[in-house]
Amino acid sequence: MSLFQIDAGREWRGGQRQVFLLTRELLRRGYEAVLVAPPESPLLEKAKAAGLQVLPIAIKNDAHLTAGWKIARAMRRSRCVLAHFHDGHAAGTGGRAARKADVPIRIVSRRVEFPLKDNRFSLKKYAETDAVVAISESVREVLVKGGVPSDRIEVIPSGIDFSPFAQVTEKDFLRREFGFAADDFLVGIVAHLEDSKGHRTLIDAARFLKARTPKIKIIIIGSGSLELELTEQARGLGVNDLVFFLGFRDDVPRLLASLDAFVMTSNAEGLGTSIMDAMASRLPVVATSVGGIPEVVTDKETGILIPPRHPEDLAEAIGKLYADRAYARKLGKRGFEVVHEKFSAEAMAARIVDLYEKIARRKNIKLKA
Repeated sequence: MSLFQIDAGREWRGGQRQVFLLTRELLRRGYEAVLVAPPESPLLEKAKAAGLQVLPIAIKNDAHLTAGWKIARAMRRSRCVLAHFHDGHAAGTGGRAARKADVPIRIVSRRVEFPLKDNRFSLKKYAETDAVVAISESVREVLVKGGVPSDRIEVIPSGIDFSPFAQVTEKDFLRREFGFAADDFLVGIVAHLEDSKGHRTLIDAARFLKARTPKIKIIIIGSGSLELELTEQARGLGVNDLVFFLGFRDDVPRLLASLDAFVMTSNAEGLGTSIMDAMASRLPVVATSVGGIPEVVTDKETGILIPPRHPEDLAEAIGKLYADRAYARKLGKRGFEVVHEKFSAEAMAARIVDLYEKIARRKNIKLKA
């Protein structure tokens, strides 16, 4: 009996990390978990390195027939009793495969707060499942507005593995790599360089920060389609001496340990696992009050919340942390406590396993041999 975890993402972002952590926890709890992910994707490679059972299949769209046929065959071969789809393409193609293989339990996760597409096919991906996992109350509201019955939705926040952050010992890696001064104040963001993440607002805010002090530096970690545009924006505004683009990095815990503060400037956000990473690194956070972010950051307790697309407000909040280091440390300390209390990978996995078992009992199905 196997439990399939299916993700079509080719990148390594918050969603893929959640799939990895969940699959690893399932294995630790004695379930036979099979992870389906694109060949040579970071998710698949990390899963193989961790000794997880993997099935390399590229899912190119919501109706990829070849991928669906391969998944259905693997499901029958391994006696799949539960399939959990972690993104839209996985739900479309994987959902068809699960129907062909007569998989009795089907679950889909929703991680973004963008409205559901207004078509029958989009809603069908959710209607034919036993449960929909929303990562925040904000995402739940989107699903309900889109026509998903509220009694089918389970809100289960994402979780993180704290061990990589606890293992970091060096705190000045970025200062050495870029030659920053000891009194420079390093403010970082870890996010895909796409419109929804609001990097333009952050670079606009750098103008106001430069007028305040050149000691505040902006560290942008991530890659994406806006990389060239954002670089040109920084140059055009004359803040390219304050803004540093690091691209995609796989040593995020070490980079976070080198920062003095963290920002998240999203215009839309399902929850924000990179914020949790920052809190696990004891960093004070400035974040926009959109989507599920207020479910992670409590204003003036674990961070500072600001409206989206307001560079002056963003600059003022960052300036406050720069000017009042005691206040910044207080926010970072409380954030560290809260993220450990509420957002561990173990807690996330336990709640999802409870959901699996509840549905299995209702259908009189065993999830373990």
